[in-house]
Amino acid sequence: MTTRPRRLRMATFVVLPAWALVLAAYVGTMVWTMQISFTDSKLLPVDTYVGFDQYERLFSSTRWLVSLQNVAIFGVLFIAGSLVVGFLLAVALDQHVRFENTLRTIFLYPYAMSFIVTGLIWQWLMNPGLGIQKAVQNWGWESFRFDWAVNREMAIYAVVIAGIWQASGLVMALMLAGLRGIDADLWKATRIEGIPPWRVYLFIIVPMLRPLIITAVVLLSIGVVKAFDLVVALTSGGPGIASEVPAKFIMDYLFTRQNIGLATAAATVMLITVASVLTPWLYFEYFRKARPRGAA
Repeated sequence: MTTRPRRLRMATFVVLPAWALVLAAYVGTMVWTMQISFTDSKLLPVDTYVGFDQYERLFSSTRWLVSLQNVAIFGVLFIAGSLVVGFLLAVALDQHVRFENTLRTIFLYPYAMSFIVTGLIWQWLMNPGLGIQKAVQNWGWESFRFDWAVNREMAIYAVVIAGIWQASGLVMALMLAGLRGIDADLWKATRIEGIPPWRVYLFIIVPMLRPLIITAVVLLSIGVVKAFDLVVALTSGGPGIASEVPAKFIMDYLFTRQNIGLATAAATVMLITVASVLTPWLYFEYFRKARPRGAA
């Protein structure tokens, strides 16, 4: 009877160094970052505390406000577009089409690329003098325009298209794995009942794929928060600041403009924003106990 508690204590003792490392490397650095955001640090961290001055300066910056607006647009369109395109590709492949393995590889291949490579590819495709616009105009359609990467109004949407092109293959792979796990008897029953396929997918299959959809959303959300290299490679945040995002703002002020205080303030705002969204979701998804029947 005493063997099990002893083993648990031994296991806890063995895991303690790993937990200490995690706390020091992650929690410790986050706390230190937040501490620096309340100082007047420039090139190097200093202990000159200035209260919320850095945050006031941050939210009075047009560049920061534009970056927040852009990341909201990019996040919503990128996640929704990747989910829709990835799910449609999975549905198409689930019909057991010919050359399925080849098509699956082609659709998934962009995800194997880095965001830098994806950005460079789409920078070339959207170049007015080299890419799609030039090719279509050479075919005789001279009024055609696809210069979004250099268009101030459309630059952020160019980033969205490039991101969807890369990430939809990952969503396809997840959704296809889920579709292949659907019981064949379900499909037989819906055919007997005469239910249209689109209603089956929308009202039966999609709810069954909820865990996979949540996984896809989490993975895509990480890409949204970390959106830096794709923006740098495709538009460099331009024209002007038209496609600026928080990650690029932070990196620029941290390494180029040498304003650590403002950069850490921006990083802290992003951390609080992500935590405020993630914490309630984790609570309702995993930690909230099911209500007993009859409870108010």
